[in-house]
Amino acid sequence: MLTAILLLAVSACDLPSGRADGASSDDAFRPPAVVSTGADLLVASGFEALDGLRVGLIVNHTARSGEEHLIDWIHATEKVELGALFGPEHGIRGDEDAGAKISDGIDDVTGVPVYSLYGEHRRPTSAMMTGLDALVFDIQDVGARFYTYISTMGLSMQSAAEAGVPFIVLDRPNPLGGERMAGYLRGDSLVSFVSQFPVPVQHGLTVGELARMIQGESWIPGLSNLDLRVVQMNGWERNMLWPDTGLEWIAPSPNLPTFEAALIYPGTCFFEATTASEGRGTPTPFLTIGAPWLDAEILAAKVSRWDPAGVRIDAGTATPVSIPGASLNPKWKDTPIQTLQISVEDAHEVSAVALGLDLVARMYAAAPESVQDDFFRERWLALLSGSTSTLDRVRGGMDLQAWEWSWEDDIAAFSEQRDSYLLY
Repeated sequence: MLTAILLLAVSACDLPSGRADGASSDDAFRPPAVVSTGADLLVASGFEALDGLRVGLIVNHTARSGEEHLIDWIHATEKVELGALFGPEHGIRGDEDAGAKISDGIDDVTGVPVYSLYGEHRRPTSAMMTGLDALVFDIQDVGARFYTYISTMGLSMQSAAEAGVPFIVLDRPNPLGGERMAGYLRGDSLVSFVSQFPVPVQHGLTVGELARMIQGESWIPGLSNLDLRVVQMNGWERNMLWPDTGLEWIAPSPNLPTFEAALIYPGTCFFEATTASEGRGTPTPFLTIGAPWLDAEILAAKVSRWDPAGVRIDAGTATPVSIPGASLNPKWKDTPIQTLQISVEDAHEVSAVALGLDLVARMYAAAPESVQDDFFRERWLALLSGSTSTLDRVRGGMDLQAWEWSWEDDIAAFSEQRDSYLLY
């Protein structure tokens, strides 16, 4: 196994500056950035890790350093030749609906080919790899197993190995931190693009660490001789959630517009496997769940007595609508629904996976019998959760504490397994 870990030591004054105060319009409420990403360090080093290479970039709109996209940084330097661009789910600009198939094309600015890895192909083909000296991955992940960018990364590592070229990961923070792990290890019968690797739902790894684990544990065949290189971050610590980094939040996909949505997403994503709304088509996707038949006041009162850690849950109403570039055909489109609205009060206390499964169980129990019969997409629930037993446990009414107990052994085993792959 050939694995190179590249830690580029630069001072803060050497980093791309972007906006003087950090980046977004509400940055006055955000501490100065204390984390430099792999992309930041690559740019600050004068592209040392890519010097003289013709590269393919696996990127989307989150691949930024300062105010510039990595595509533009590399296109502007004479040290690196840009040979191809590869886009994941949601496209290279991050504005396509979840699950929407994406076509190939040509980038208007650079003139290089853009290949979709979420259409006919899920990884670069040998033809796409022609003439490339390396594949570079720079996409912001959210730290949940079913978020498909990590599947794109793992399968693309296989393409790099087959072509005999390095695979270089520009590391970025796990927005959910590097300490909390939750959910079942994916069962062997449940391999899919939303459950590619046998890790918990919330795995607590950066993409660089996960790439090392994918190779080291042979989760993708043919990687034993892959030249895997990780350009590490500077300043990131495992106890950091996204707000602690001081970095601007750039929505990694259209329905995760805020850090709070991403924080709760590993739990409320399970509502995708039900007939209830997960909030797509509303202003607060994944923080809003509901249905027309729900008595939100009664359910919110029950949940308030339970007092889940780190969040407040209130009753509300919403009408999901079609939102181009986010959700063209949401559940209960143009239909008023009663909702539970989740507000984050202490991000470090939130146990999102258990919270989401608890809420699925409570909403199922609150549904009319005629709704219960068709409430679940059973296979999708198994794929998202990683276990074929989840459906029976939901129907049995397991509560938050019982969910957390149910995967304790899985988390203990994974924590030990991942230890040698950690970089921070």
